[in-house]
Amino acid sequence: MYNNKTISVVFATYKERNSVRRVIEEFFATGFVDEIVVVNNNAEEGTEEEVKKTKARMIYEKRQGYGYTYQTGIKAARGDYVVLCEPDGCYVGSDLERFLVYAKTGGFDAVLGSRTGQNTPLSGADMGVGRKFVNVIEAKTIEVLFNTNALTDIGCTYKLFTRKALKKLSPHFECTSSLFATELVLLTVSHNLKFIDIPVTFKKRIGTSVFTNTLLKTAKWGLHIQAYILWYWLRWIFKISP
Repeated sequence: MYNNKTISVVFATYKERNSVRRVIEEFFATGFVDEIVVVNNNAEEGTEEEVKKTKARMIYEKRQGYGYTYQTGIKAARGDYVVLCEPDGCYVGSDLERFLVYAKTGGFDAVLGSRTGQNTPLSGADMGVGRKFVNVIEAKTIEVLFNTNALTDIGCTYKLFTRKALKKLSPHFECTSSLFATELVLLTVSHNLKFIDIPVTFKKRIGTSVFTNTLLKTAKWGLHIQAYILWYWLRWIFKISP
């Protein structure tokens, strides 16, 4: 709990058997977390046993996909603040307090983590120069098209939302793939939520990403996201229903 607000953390797991237990314990160790919901998205063998060694609550989502998984976790979370994160070792529990401070003292509906903030190196860990450049360009595209405040990243899972904000956004969830991370940003700006973009620690993940493990995959994924942003903006401008 933080300032009389209950805190839920939602993790999605698929190939994080070797890191999920440590990350869960790290978040609980902050002293702020009331519950951790781990959504098992057809996770690799041994993952369930690792989670059962912790106080986290495991639920299941058989439909494969990042969007399906986090939407299921959001529905299951009970906290006043719902924090989305990944249990692959990239993100750290010690950054959680930073999100909570901004949410409480700034009155923000959403606090969006950024792996490309001004206090992070040009490259390192799982964020090479090319990947960082693409993320910043995509974030600035949203910033300009939607005439919103500063954005520096669109793919960072580490985010905090108030329960009220998620109640407003959830009827508009569409993406079932990893585009859901970007959709959350687009929903935040297009629904005029009060938000702030803050830097987070970003370390080398345990295991290999299925989306950005080669330069070609990174480039294709970047183009896909940019096209999605433009398509979403055109729908928003012309008020076109999906």
